[in-house]
Amino acid sequence: MSHPRLDLDADVVTLTAQLVDIASVSLDEKAIADAVEAALSPLPHLTVTRRGHTVVARTDLGRAERVVIAGHLDTVPLNDNLPHRREQTPDGELLHGLGTCDMKGGDAVILKLAAELAEPNRDVTFILYEAEEIEAEHNGLRKLSLSDPDLLAADFAILMEPSNAAVEAGCQGTLRLEVRTHGERAHSARSWRGVNAIHAAGDVLARLAAYEARRPVIDGLEYHEGLNAVFIAGGVAGNVVPDACVVTVNHRFAPDRTEAEAEAFVREFFAGYDVELVDSAPGALPGLGVPAAAAFVEAVGGRVAPKFGWTDVARFSALGIPAVNFGPGDPMYAHKQDEFVPAADIVRCEQQLRSWLGAPATPYDEERP
Repeated sequence: MSHPRLDLDADVVTLTAQLVDIASVSLDEKAIADAVEAALSPLPHLTVTRRGHTVVARTDLGRAERVVIAGHLDTVPLNDNLPHRREQTPDGELLHGLGTCDMKGGDAVILKLAAELAEPNRDVTFILYEAEEIEAEHNGLRKLSLSDPDLLAADFAILMEPSNAAVEAGCQGTLRLEVRTHGERAHSARSWRGVNAIHAAGDVLARLAAYEARRPVIDGLEYHEGLNAVFIAGGVAGNVVPDACVVTVNHRFAPDRTEAEAEAFVREFFAGYDVELVDSAPGALPGLGVPAAAAFVEAVGGRVAPKFGWTDVARFSALGIPAVNFGPGDPMYAHKQDEFVPAADIVRCEQQLRSWLGAPATPYDEERP
């Protein structure tokens, strides 16, 4: 049986295509982690460590500053969108396929920099990790923070989540809760003898429909919170009035609120109902006043936007490491069947990071196959 191989001599867009064609749905990242480890391990300027399906490669040059550049290897489930497909458009080349945007374009940038920058002006820890797209218990960065916290130590971190090749600072927190309504079963022919729990959930949905989002401004960036039903479950049989209904709600909260404050808000919002918190992750403040973060923002053009989704910058923030999102692709296309990434985004991210780390940019021929 042949094993997938990565060609680190290929240009960064071709390398993205190679990564995309190695299927790596969450919890099934062994093949891609094996390929990454095999590609990086022979490089003499790197110390490579493998933990599960997470690969860490570090320079150790005694520089005054250390930065982490990280990306996750997993994707959401396939949706008839593999293998990759390349398209030439009037606006430039596009690379289509699962993971192109979220976030194998960013992973390719990491691999190219790791392979080719033997003498960066800062020490760099490159991290390619498992299981970001699913429950936090499986997350490779979380596991690494418990098993090898020294491997995460840094002055600054860049997470290469898709951000239109621009800096997105901080991130919103996220929590998921279940709101339960209760009733009493009865035969649907005599429904007045029971209490319909699904009907009782109508008020839960009405509260959500009337919700007005909070939009705080933090470090000059406006965040936009969200509160949405994402699942609803109930019912016993076609002739039975149901006695239970569960509405699953996702709350995205701005980073000026802690997890506890966000939980208190949703419990008050659903006052009178049975509410159970099932998952939670903190946000991350922008932290743009930290010198390392300010220097990076200036180096890549000075434009900054808020990050509305949750990303693992929050994990670095919790460790006291300022972090930003900076990666190729439009996050609006993440997880979609027609997911794609512009080749120009991948190239721009590579060139800007290469320049920031003290190396000349490499040319890219968009007409190559």
